[in-house]
Amino acid sequence: MKREDVLMEALPYIRKFHGRTMVIKLGGHAMVEGEILDTVVSDVVLLQLVGIKVVLVHGGGPEITEKMKALGKEPKFVGGLRITDDETLEVAQMVLVGKINTNIVSLISKAGGKAIGISGNDANLIIARKMERQRVRVNNKEEEVDLGHVGEIETINPDILNTLLDNGYVPVIAPLAIDRSGNDLNINADTAAGEIAIALKAYKFISMTDVDGIMDKERTKVFRQVTKSDAEHLITTGVVSEGMIPKVQAVLHAIQDGVPYSHIINGNISHNLILELFTSEGVGTMITMKEVGL
Repeated sequence: MKREDVLMEALPYIRKFHGRTMVIKLGGHAMVEGEILDTVVSDVVLLQLVGIKVVLVHGGGPEITEKMKALGKEPKFVGGLRITDDETLEVAQMVLVGKINTNIVSLISKAGGKAIGISGNDANLIIARKMERQRVRVNNKEEEVDLGHVGEIETINPDILNTLLDNGYVPVIAPLAIDRSGNDLNINADTAAGEIAIALKAYKFISMTDVDGIMDKERTKVFRQVTKSDAEHLITTGVVSEGMIPKVQAVLHAIQDGVPYSHIINGNISHNLILELFTSEGVGTMITMKEVGL
């Protein structure tokens, strides 16, 4: 395809998305590989410059683990779930806010955009409660485990985000929260991004991860478009499994509660965000309540 054809294909999408709000969850290798993160940031700045209101929510699990080991503390997981004790929470705050968040804000500024970094406990953005004890299987036995300072979201207060968006900034959000007694909690970034998309009445929620989208059982084909019922069936039948389940559940929750379009794309490939949004074919999976024409 000629370059001018690519631009002309993008034009109706740019027109359609102008002034709309999109929430993007950034995770996977893009968080630790500088070249990949640079391309994601350049895409985010492009979206901002063409009039799209962008909110960026980032994870940081691998970096937290790496930092803990560097400090001589061994991360503890039970049944695949991280135990967040006092020291782990302190490291999470240090990494998420002090390192990752500030780095993304700096990169956006360097690329010509405007961003402000915040965490979920700023301006009471995310109010959560301590997660109840979780039942997990350990050595073929079910156990109840206290995950420590891990939260479940109760409410999102989007006022600060609307203020930033209305003034031309990209809010960059670290997945931390506060409870009603003022205690800090760590929360799942996918869940936080989905809840923020709902609270903002976003037009799209985009999850950037390490896989190409929702794939068939043989992992040879990407489903370009699925409905909510399709995705639920893929989970029930085991086609969607393991780490993809919470990501798919997060986007399903978003569209169930009013976000028209959700996407899961591979954030490790240059400019996939732009290709997913501004081409008819796309590069990942789009999830909607009902089937829509491409």
